Amino acid sequence: MTQIQTILESIGNSKVISIIRGIEHQAAMEVISALKKGGISCLEVTMNTKQSLAIIEQARKDDTLFVGAGTVLNLDMARQSISAGAQFVLSPLLDTKVIEYCLSCDVLPVPGVFTPTELYSAHCAGAPLLKIFPAGSVGPQYIKDLLGPFNGMKLLPVGGVSLENTAAFMQAGSFAVGVGSYLANPELSNRKDWETITQRAKLFIERANQL
Repeated sequence: MTQIQTILESIGNSKVISIIRGIEHQAAMEVISALKKGGISCLEVTMNTKQSLAIIEQARKDDTLFVGAGTVLNLDMARQSISAGAQFVLSPLLDTKVIEYCLSCDVLPVPGVFTPTELYSAHCAGAPLLKIFPAGSVGPQYIKDLLGPFNGMKLLPVGGVSLENTAAFMQAGSFAVGVGSYLANPELSNRKDWETITQRAKLFIERANQL
């Protein structure tokens, strides 16, 4: 099994990717540990987080975690994140050069798409998982609508995913969901409230598996 297949399977099993954004480096591993206690094994460290590459490198030392880089805007950022150990690369946009580079490195590319044309273009470029962004503005019904003509494609809604709509996104046919600051919350991190992060992680895992 290739690394891409392994990571894709792991994301599908977990169903929830926690997005680490705006967390201070010194607190990042505490946050990640709290998420792990709550059942989260898939992490996205955004490249616009301070010392993001160092966080990726550190998180990768735990072989029970699956660590990706997020907010990857171009090929150079993809190279940097993969060099740091990122096992998957998420973008808010569609760049076929990033997809091609990731595939050549056996790293899972997750391009950001929104329209049916973008979705199909990313699929044709070889991306096995497609990030629907921003998903909150259209809701779970949009995932169901896309999967009508694009049945079988693996979709990852990101942006506006909450405890209230996670189950609905999964029931609409999503492969998994990406959850932002409600889960890996900078304010909770600053207060060192690791227990609340763990409890929220448990709730998201529960909602995502309500099918």
